[in-house]
Amino acid sequence: MAPTSKALYRAYAARDPRFDGVFFIGVTSTGIYCRPVCPAKTPKPGNCRFFPSAAAAERARFRPCLRCRPELAPGLAPVDGPRRLANRVATRIGEGMLDDGAGLEAMATELGMSSRQVRRIVQRELGVSPIDLVQTRRLLLAKQLLTETALPVIEVAYASGFASLRRFNDAFRKHYGMPPTRFRKVAVDEAVPSSMETITLQLSYRPPFDWTGVLAFLRTRALAGVESVDETGYRRTVRLGGIQGWLQVGHAPQKRAVMVELSHTLMPALPAVLTRLRHLFDLNARPDVIAAHLARDGHLAALVARAPGLRVPGAFDGFELALRAILGQQITVKAATTLASRVMGAYGEPMKTPLPGGLTHFCPTADRLAGAAIEEVASLGIIQTRARSMIALAAEVAGGRLRVEAGADPEGTIARLVALPGIGPWTAQYIAMRALRWPDAFPKEDVALRQRLGGVSPAEAEALAEAWRPWRSYALLHLWRQPVGTAGGKVSAAAGASRRGANRPAARG
Repeated sequence: MAPTSKALYRAYAARDPRFDGVFFIGVTSTGIYCRPVCPAKTPKPGNCRFFPSAAAAERARFRPCLRCRPELAPGLAPVDGPRRLANRVATRIGEGMLDDGAGLEAMATELGMSSRQVRRIVQRELGVSPIDLVQTRRLLLAKQLLTETALPVIEVAYASGFASLRRFNDAFRKHYGMPPTRFRKVAVDEAVPSSMETITLQLSYRPPFDWTGVLAFLRTRALAGVESVDETGYRRTVRLGGIQGWLQVGHAPQKRAVMVELSHTLMPALPAVLTRLRHLFDLNARPDVIAAHLARDGHLAALVARAPGLRVPGAFDGFELALRAILGQQITVKAATTLASRVMGAYGEPMKTPLPGGLTHFCPTADRLAGAAIEEVASLGIIQTRARSMIALAAEVAGGRLRVEAGADPEGTIARLVALPGIGPWTAQYIAMRALRWPDAFPKEDVALRQRLGGVSPAEAEALAEAWRPWRSYALLHLWRQPVGTAGGKVSAAAGASRRGANRPAARG
């Protein structure tokens, strides 16, 4: 057994949850692959093969374990270089880009590469081809639906991305050597009760997980009418293209998962919805790795110890988040929330849901807002420079020239954002941190950040933060959470978001 395999075997034998999602174990004597936390009897070392991803294990003809359920394993946070690009491709696949008629060539064009380059990088970094990733995602989502819901098999097939029931059945027999109904028979006791109108699924994370902190962050920034957040969970309206519905998310700490209840109308967009929720709650983070790295710095050690499982909340919809960031420039959180509510009411399509919290609208589309007049938007109480920024952002997104979503190139997107009227480095970095899921975003101009570091200049803050890379976004959240007073009480940890518009620092976000 190679030294690396011996170390992985020790982690597996210890059932260390910190390695869940980091690697998978294929057992040659059974033909099954498992997560490192699988409760089954530990096989002999000579019967184990180790894989960096579920797709690689399935490529080697192992089938998923019915006990530990590999489809629930947390994913890996993106990092720099080829691995980051490979994860960008995986993210776009998770959003269903290859399922909706867009091929690998279109994805490669979006990334500024050839399809051959994309195949080569994904193969080298993840051990499988893009098509293998698509197939694995479909199969594992189908297995989760078979296990956790009572949906008819044909609905499971279409919801997981298969074009026909025949292809669905063939794929299961080819990869797992059994029909899909076999998974349902052995997992009937695990299914979560659902109604005809909704389904409930779980999304796992790697503990610890600061659920309370995530909700507090999202609650102060919720778009009134579109989102609702309280101490128990998160709710929102959803529109993806022509698909509309609603969802709510709660916490199941005993399962190390969040529970997602969504309207049945969202089934055609299920892969994209689940991927976006993983981004929103930062479920793919490695809190152990991030905390160990940041704790080495004297500015952060005590903060990291006081906030185990801190996450950087993402965005369900990048355009929606970018609008909220622009509205929050140089004003209080409360004032920004009031303005956002007016924008939702004026430009968002009305929507009714059975959920509490006053969910009344969908967020306006980029097309809708791009066609608005500056004076019309300004009449809502928004200053004209901010209205101009919102319309310019909408026009770029509607025209396909700007993508504010997970998987987009952070450096290029930041440059395009800053080129728009009224959007400065702070706002661009904040959008990159949350909408693009860039873990190394760092708004060095941030007032609260610099005060918490002792009143340093932006250049000094950037120099101090060099040791925090590639997790500067997480360091920023740790610092934002700490109380600090300024003249007039303009900056507070509860706000956690001084905003920067154009080239002027903001008071609060």
